[in-house]
Amino acid sequence: MKLMNPYNEFSRILTRFENGRISTEDAIQKITTNSKSIVDDRNKGETLEALIKELDQMVGLEMIKKFVREVYAYIDIQKKRRDEQLLTDSLVMHMIFKGNPGTGKTTVARLLGKIFLEMGVLEKGHLIEVERADLVGEYIGHTAVKVRDHIRKAIGGILFIDEAYSLARGGEKDFGKEAIDALVKGMEDYKDNLILILAGYHDEMEIFLKSNPGLKSRFPIHIDFPDYELDDLIQIGELMVEKREYKLSMSAKAKLAKIVTKKRLEDRVLSGNARLVRNIIERAIRKQAVRLQKVSSVSKDDLITIRGEDITEGDL
Repeated sequence: MKLMNPYNEFSRILTRFENGRISTEDAIQKITTNSKSIVDDRNKGETLEALIKELDQMVGLEMIKKFVREVYAYIDIQKKRRDEQLLTDSLVMHMIFKGNPGTGKTTVARLLGKIFLEMGVLEKGHLIEVERADLVGEYIGHTAVKVRDHIRKAIGGILFIDEAYSLARGGEKDFGKEAIDALVKGMEDYKDNLILILAGYHDEMEIFLKSNPGLKSRFPIHIDFPDYELDDLIQIGELMVEKREYKLSMSAKAKLAKIVTKKRLEDRVLSGNARLVRNIIERAIRKQAVRLQKVSSVSKDDLITIRGEDITEGDL
């Protein structure tokens, strides 16, 4: 297991100190004690270049790729402004993710945590994923306690709330509004070392934000996650099997395209995404295993090739 490069960590602490994200006392303490918690929490051996390359290799998501490069450029220019003793600003990074299930929202949030850790924007870069049930309590005062608990766990990283619009659906006697108020307070209290991401369906998130005008202004970054096109989904399927050291035959690609097209016509919301493809691929790998088990002699090419007969719709 590789340990964190102490020179990289030293540089990161100085960057956070220059950004005004930690006090002088905190910076000195972190440099002198080489805080073990940071070593334990970060994803070891991953460089910023490697993480951005990983993002670039993801299919689609051009908006988020452009955004990451803007943040990187901003941080670099702010450092140069400080060197010239010019005024600098800190970044407000709270975000809204809008899109259907399976379009990459959670995957991107997790990767952003790692990228922002390397950039010095976040101290730990971990992701805490929650939903309404994790935040809304059953009696007065319970909700605020639950929200504060999750905020504390997320400090230094990202608090990701899926289907965030559900917080405003309970009516007057529901504690969802209390959860929203507690989240807003947490955003302010830990604005220098916490990113809050609210995620959900596009239309529902728009309605949610309009229902609370003060909330929208606190989230300067809005990212749309469009449904994948057919070509994108086939490419995602190929990447999935490649990572597992398999490959799709021409007949398998054709069968995959046929099933995905059919599902997209039946339900565009739930089928225009990578989750459908992943389920098909995982089923195909199991089907291939059953098929090969019945063969007396199996070559390496047999072991890595997914054929058309392995791609089935089943109960997807």
